[in-house]
Amino acid sequence: MFSSVAHLARANPFNAPHLQLVHDGLAGPRSNPAGPPEQPRRSRNLAAAAVEEQYSCDYGSGRFFILCGLGGIISCGTTHTALVPLDLVKCRMQVDPQKYKGIFNGFSVTLKEDGVRGLAKGWAPTFIGYSMQGLCKFGFYEVFKVLYSNMLGEENAYLWRTSLYLAASASAEFFADIALAPMEAAKVRIQTQPGYANTLRDAAPKMYKEEGLNAFYKGVAPLWMRQIPYTMMKFACFERTVEALYKFVVPKPRSECTKAEQLVVTFVAGYIAGVFCAIVSHPADSVVSVLNKEKGSSASQVLQRLGFRGVWKGLFARIIMIGTLTALQWFIYDSVKVYFRLPRPPPPEMPESLKKKLGLTQ
Repeated sequence: MFSSVAHLARANPFNAPHLQLVHDGLAGPRSNPAGPPEQPRRSRNLAAAAVEEQYSCDYGSGRFFILCGLGGIISCGTTHTALVPLDLVKCRMQVDPQKYKGIFNGFSVTLKEDGVRGLAKGWAPTFIGYSMQGLCKFGFYEVFKVLYSNMLGEENAYLWRTSLYLAASASAEFFADIALAPMEAAKVRIQTQPGYANTLRDAAPKMYKEEGLNAFYKGVAPLWMRQIPYTMMKFACFERTVEALYKFVVPKPRSECTKAEQLVVTFVAGYIAGVFCAIVSHPADSVVSVLNKEKGSSASQVLQRLGFRGVWKGLFARIIMIGTLTALQWFIYDSVKVYFRLPRPPPPEMPESLKKKLGLTQ
């Protein structure tokens, strides 16, 4: 499979490391027909830079996809585990808003009842579950982006790149949530049901004894409702924000930026994407939290009982958590690519064939 994907990847518009978006090609020769030919912008010599930089593998190769999956494990597993205390308080606010009235009140009540150690409840299923999710999310995203771009062809892949990002990320998240669902169910039980279990070793056998495999996978559909819109926003918004930052904000071309400067752009774009991710996925997140706590309830029943206002409880905490989380994940993921010397193509440029069709070049 990887060999065929690698063959397709070599020709796709996201592969070429010398491409840089320049106003979508709109500042072509026709904009100044009377004057002398427009001089090119500051010399970037990206093709030469690509030759000088020795990558550890080809874009779209099996090694590339495997290392991208490893980057997903590191970025998602570590960041979600680090934010377990905030996630715990957010979940408790969703399932018991009368007791946990806000983020600061939630921390105060949790510390009084469970002590400092109580804030770490659910760290093991969080680490395992989100590591597996990260493997599928980032690894499969790269796979589907290559496959879908080659299905569309070079010109359509450029013109419909936002739709391509959305489709590739949605496809990846479908499989990622299947990997996440069992650990997410165990985490919510540990965090929101006092006395049920304190560790994954206690919770998993107890859940299986009570409800069988359904206990671990009954929340997968609400997970898709929460995570697929979240991931579509996470990847599409990030990709287009990076493109916009280099186009309108960063004072020099990407090729002239150091790797550290490029990683700063990655972090900023990740945080912006994270805020939007939190908003679009929060109602489904509330349903998942309540559903995994209660036995015998369906997603539609929980949604009807919570109502419009109920599903938005804990949004502020989630914005803080997801904004920080998404920024750190993209920063770590991009850093892993830098460490392993993986190809990191800049935003795609309008293909020359399309520029000719639109009359933007001679």
